[in-house]
Amino acid sequence: MISPWQLRASFAQRLSDMYGKEVPAYTTLVEVSREVNEHVLCTRGADAERLGSIGRVTAERHGAIRVGTPGELRQVARIFGALGMYPVGFYDLREAAASAVPVVSTAFRPVESEELARNPFRVFTSLLTPADPRFFDPELRARLETFLAGRELFPAELLTLADRAEADKGLSDTDAERFLQLAVRAFELSSEPVDQEWYETLEEVSAVAADIGGVRSTHVNHLTPRVLDIDDLYRRMTDRGIEMIDAIQGPPRWQGPDVLLRQTSFRALAETRPLRTRDGSVTSGALRVRFGEVEARGIALTRRGRALHDDLLTRLDEQASSQPHADRAELAGALWDEHFPDSEQELALQGLAYFTYHLAPDRPGDGSRPPTDIGDLLRQGWVRAEPIVYEDFLPRSAAGIFQSNLSGEGSRNTAHEGAAYDSAWLSRAIGREVLDPFALYEQQQNRSIAEVARELHLADGRD
Repeated sequence: MISPWQLRASFAQRLSDMYGKEVPAYTTLVEVSREVNEHVLCTRGADAERLGSIGRVTAERHGAIRVGTPGELRQVARIFGALGMYPVGFYDLREAAASAVPVVSTAFRPVESEELARNPFRVFTSLLTPADPRFFDPELRARLETFLAGRELFPAELLTLADRAEADKGLSDTDAERFLQLAVRAFELSSEPVDQEWYETLEEVSAVAADIGGVRSTHVNHLTPRVLDIDDLYRRMTDRGIEMIDAIQGPPRWQGPDVLLRQTSFRALAETRPLRTRDGSVTSGALRVRFGEVEARGIALTRRGRALHDDLLTRLDEQASSQPHADRAELAGALWDEHFPDSEQELALQGLAYFTYHLAPDRPGDGSRPPTDIGDLLRQGWVRAEPIVYEDFLPRSAAGIFQSNLSGEGSRNTAHEGAAYDSAWLSRAIGREVLDPFALYEQQQNRSIAEVARELHLADGRD
């Protein structure tokens, strides 16, 4: 049997190969990412692998896809379920972007640390929100929902194989090969002509809406390699003449530990597509929907740490607004330097980030009794703290990437109140629980604390 993680690894690699052929600039992005990672490994040594082995970082990808209906999203969940990937996190990009981005999203990914170590492939998956009257009036909503109901994104054979893989925890060699062929094909850019008038109607609302609901298929919008120094990559890509978006999204570059997620991309490229005009003839046109994103991952923050991070972003917005000529990156770095702990130990002691805890090989050996508090164990050298990598996304950053690659601002009728979508709604739409990323990190941390307590014969290793 080919196991789910092996299917996941093979799917990620095949998808990368396919996307590289369709979007050659992506291949350049992967090459530059590898150059940067090798440079960081040479200059920083073992410290470069503090947040994952170089093998994992080099192989790591996240993809992004967009679908139009809860039914399509349920089918996506079946395909990714075969790969050992689960919906984690709820992201409302409608509220995170200044431009019109009428989608809510989740990310399908492995959740166990062993599975992440084997292959951490994840797919950021966005669902169109036709029920939101700020973007779609009743007539356009009806037309859109009728159009979406009449298309089929995934063949029945693919879904049957996916269900079998999930139920049986794998597939035979023959079935695995067929499943992978069909799955990759489902996310290729279709050569079917696009109805130009319908596409442009949706594009007036949002380029994202047009990309989802203006075509009869879906496709990979971007594949994202992971890099150890995103600032260096940004410079190297620019030096190669590739147009990057204006800024790196996420926390600033600063003197302390990398936290959460930083992202950037090259701008969406004009790709030749066949367009069907009103009279039925087919002409050649160009659409900008796909781009090359790259990311640098840091330490997962606790709810308290995330609240601090978000508060600093609010302060940054206020400062940037009052000082329009100031360098935003410099303002951000100064804020983080002033308010964010600049060491992993302080992040751990203040409960701002997640770590796994392990007995220190050089822990006190004088016969003294260890303390029961995990903070005291860390301070006194009984345990060491290993950072837990942030495996998820930031709605503001995701919206920033989307927004930077849109062909226009779109439109939003603020006289209407937005339709309500939340994690519970999305769970019902998918037919599977959308997992809380904070809970996953906390469980991983607590398991390690419990193991330390057991090894030290303590009643409880927590506060």
